[in-house]
Amino acid sequence: MDITGFLKSQFICHLLICYIFIVSGLIINFIQLFTLILWPINKQLFRKINCRLAYCISSQMVMLLEWWSGTDCTLYTDPESYHKYGKENAIVILNHNFEIDFLCGWNFCERFGVLGSSKVLAKKELSYMPIIGWMWYFLEIVFCKRKWEEDRKTVAQKLLNLRDYPENFWFLIHCEGTRFTEQKHQISMKVAEAKGLPKLKYHLLPRTKGFAVTVQCLRNVVSAVYDSTLNFRNNENPTLLGVLNGKKYHADLYVRRIPLEDVPEDEQECSTWLHKLYQEKDVFQEEYYRTGTYPGVPTIPPRRPWTLLNWLFWALLLLYPLFQLLINMINSGSSLTLASFAFVIIIASVGVRWMIGVTEINKGSTYGNNDNKQKQK
Repeated sequence: MDITGFLKSQFICHLLICYIFIVSGLIINFIQLFTLILWPINKQLFRKINCRLAYCISSQMVMLLEWWSGTDCTLYTDPESYHKYGKENAIVILNHNFEIDFLCGWNFCERFGVLGSSKVLAKKELSYMPIIGWMWYFLEIVFCKRKWEEDRKTVAQKLLNLRDYPENFWFLIHCEGTRFTEQKHQISMKVAEAKGLPKLKYHLLPRTKGFAVTVQCLRNVVSAVYDSTLNFRNNENPTLLGVLNGKKYHADLYVRRIPLEDVPEDEQECSTWLHKLYQEKDVFQEEYYRTGTYPGVPTIPPRRPWTLLNWLFWALLLLYPLFQLLINMINSGSSLTLASFAFVIIIASVGVRWMIGVTEINKGSTYGNNDNKQKQK
C-alpha cells in the first residue's frame, strides 16, 4: 500500500473509532440521565447501575490501549500486596508526566476489576465535557475549582458521600495538580526553596491539602494508599494520538501499598508525610532512569476480555446504520443523505482532534505556570 492509501485508511480508522466512542458515549449519557429517578428511591441501585454504564464508556479508552495499540504494562509490586488489589478501597497516588498517564491508571483499575467504580479528583472544567465529564457527574466524581478557600467544604462533602459506596473503588489523585513540564518544574522548585522544602528532580511539589482532606474523609473506608509511579521504556513519549494510530508502548508501573493507618491524621503531619513520599518517588525515578527497572516483582496482570467485548458490541450496533447511510448515499445521491453523512464525518473528525487536544501536555492546564502561584499556601 502506498503512503497515500495508508494515510487514508488510518484516517478512516480514526473516524470509525471516534464515531463509535462519541455516539455510544452520548447514548450512555442519555441513559444515565434517566437513572436520576432512582436516586431518591434507591441510591445504591443508582450507583451500581451507573458503575456499569460508566464502564461502557471508560473501557473503550482502555480497549484502545490494551487491544488496539497492544501496549504492555508491567506491574512492579510485592506479591503480598498484589493479592489485595481490587479487593479493597484505596487511594491511588499517580505521577503526572505523560499524556496517557490517566489511561494507564485506568488500565491498572481495569486489570483488577474496579474501572467502572474508579473515582478521581478532577478540575471543575472537565465536568462540562460531554461523554467523560458527564459520565463522571453520575459517578459522583469530586470536582474542584482549584481555589482551596472555595473547594474545601465542597470537596469534603463529596468525599464523605462516598463512605457508603456499595462497590469497591479506587480514588485516583494527581497530587502535583497538573502535568509536569520544565517551566512548571522551575516555578515549583522556587516555591520549594521559598518554603524551605527539599527540591525534587522529577516531580512538581505536591499539593497537600486535597490529599489530607481525602485521607480524613475516607479513613476507615479506604484500606490503603497505593503509591504509583509510571514510566515508559526507551525514553518513549506516548501520546493519545499514538495510541489511536495503533502504536505500541512499553509501560512500567511501580506500586507500593501503604496501609492507611500509616498515614498521619493531623493535616500538618499528613502534609509532611506526603512531601517525604514524593522525595522517595524521586529516588525511584532516579533508579529507573539509571537501571531501567523498579524494585519489586515484575508481573503483567492478566488482560480481561470485557473491554474488547464491550467495544465490539457497540461497533456492531452502531456501524450498521453508518454503513447503511453510506449505501443510501451512493444509491440515491440525494442532497439530504449527502449532508447527513458529511455531518457525521465532520463531527467525528472534530471529536478526534478535541479529545486529543484535551490530553496534550502543551495544551494542558496552566495551573502552576503563573508566578503568583508561588504565594499559594
